[in-house]
Amino acid sequence: MTLLEAEEGREYIVKGIATDDDELEAFLFSLGCYSGEPITVVSRMRGGCVVSIKDGRYNIDTDLAKAISI
Repeated sequence: MTLLEAEEGREYIVKGIATDDDELEAFLFSLGCYSGEPITVVSRMRGGCVVSIKDGRYNIDTDLAKAISI
């Protein structure tokens, strides 16, 4: 299941990042988004969603949401 399919307000655990882009993976790691970390979809909007990772909220697009396995 990907983050794009997640329910709003429910906490999930990141299982992995499915991308070949090392820069993107490093960016997500810097946000605290890596295997074993909790992540919550706060809200959805056209073109992406707002997620809560650790103590921060981030707006991510649909392509990025598809790459995050939960």
